[in-house]
Amino acid sequence: MAKINLNRQPMPKQPLESRKNNFDEVALGYTPEQALEEASRCLQCPKPPCVAGCPVGIDIPDFIKALREHDMPEATHILKRKNSLPGICGRVCPQESQCEKSCVLAKKGAPVAIGRLERYVADWERSHPELVRKQGAHIDHHGKKIAIVGSGPAGLSCSAQLAQMGYEVTIFEALHSAGGVLTYGIPSFRLPKDIVQGEIDYVKSLGVEIQLDQVIGKISTVDDILKNGYAAVFLAPGAGAPMFLNIPGENLNGIYSANEFLTRINLMKAYLFPEYDTPIKTGNRVAVIGGGNVAMDAARCAVRLGAEKVYIIYRRSRTEMPARQEERENAEEEGVIFTLLTNPKRFIGDDRGKLTAIELYKMKLGEHDDTGRRRPITIPESEFTIDIDTAIVALGTKPNPLIPSSTTDLDLTRWGSVKTDAATGRTSKDSVWCGGDMATGAATVISAMGAGKIAATSIDSYLKNTG
Repeated sequence: MAKINLNRQPMPKQPLESRKNNFDEVALGYTPEQALEEASRCLQCPKPPCVAGCPVGIDIPDFIKALREHDMPEATHILKRKNSLPGICGRVCPQESQCEKSCVLAKKGAPVAIGRLERYVADWERSHPELVRKQGAHIDHHGKKIAIVGSGPAGLSCSAQLAQMGYEVTIFEALHSAGGVLTYGIPSFRLPKDIVQGEIDYVKSLGVEIQLDQVIGKISTVDDILKNGYAAVFLAPGAGAPMFLNIPGENLNGIYSANEFLTRINLMKAYLFPEYDTPIKTGNRVAVIGGGNVAMDAARCAVRLGAEKVYIIYRRSRTEMPARQEERENAEEEGVIFTLLTNPKRFIGDDRGKLTAIELYKMKLGEHDDTGRRRPITIPESEFTIDIDTAIVALGTKPNPLIPSSTTDLDLTRWGSVKTDAATGRTSKDSVWCGGDMATGAATVISAMGAGKIAATSIDSYLKNTG
């Protein structure tokens, strides 16, 4: 029996000193030799637990087997059967807590680098379009129209599946570029814009129409859409309303929500100012409040925009941090200072209303809370200050109330998200489904895609049974 290799292939990266000064992708991807070496580690389990760990159910051993047999068109085909956005998922999905966590090799060593192999196959497909079978080439259309509100991961996933089932699908997108959080929320050094656009173009190649600058709830309502001949509506506008600290000084100049900061950089190309007309002032000393991937993205953007010192302010310890380990490592390599077990008390400004400092409490960890993490407790009389001129609040987001407030018969949770049946995505309103962050609050790209697939299956079943 061949000896099992418990060590995975490392991911090549852009050199540290150069990557701190550009927005190009940091992770460079596997070479063909590295991909084959990593694929050879897969045990081809007869009952693969990794598949159960994938929210969209990719046939993981099958695509890896095709890769290592040098049948890249087949590897691509297997991936695309279950996942319409493999180039995106291979880069930003938290595989370490999903498919890779379930890998048998994880019990004794490093799991197979499933996400990196998925990225490799997706990138190969993009470089060899003439060799890949067209997924939507033989779709039989039956004339029923479905509306999707939002072109983020949930909307794109749902629309691709429905289009392949033969429905006429129209996506209504509020912004002037498609992609939702994939476009405006994730920096290009982690998810390049051409990768996102390539996945959007694939969805469009299936026959999906995308209408931009369509703010549903403003120019028309969900009820209007249903009256205009659409048999069903899937709500997937994400959760774009930022959450704040609600502490003194939060209205000082120099304080951003992470949403605004990243949207200006990503969608409005502020990192190319003055070539593009959207400036963004970062300052020299930046504090990012939060410990998730969005906080890491904001901090690493601040580094690239020239900040001399960038702090992550997080009220728990490194163990409880929700950001992916590789994002934390990249941030620290790039010079971001982790100020852990601290929590903001107030922002301090000068007499012109400009931010000059942040006052923080020191924290300690108590008993575990409902999330399974230890509860942060303020240490009395532990206040201290850090001089800063920019703060970015990255505490998460909540659904924008525009659609719920303009839609009749749509039940909400007490947090303002849309109530849905988790097994189907159906809402309280007839012919309306919902998925992604608008239903669950801010979550991962792959969980939103899974919700889109669930809704597509439910919509198809519903329409077939109702005629």
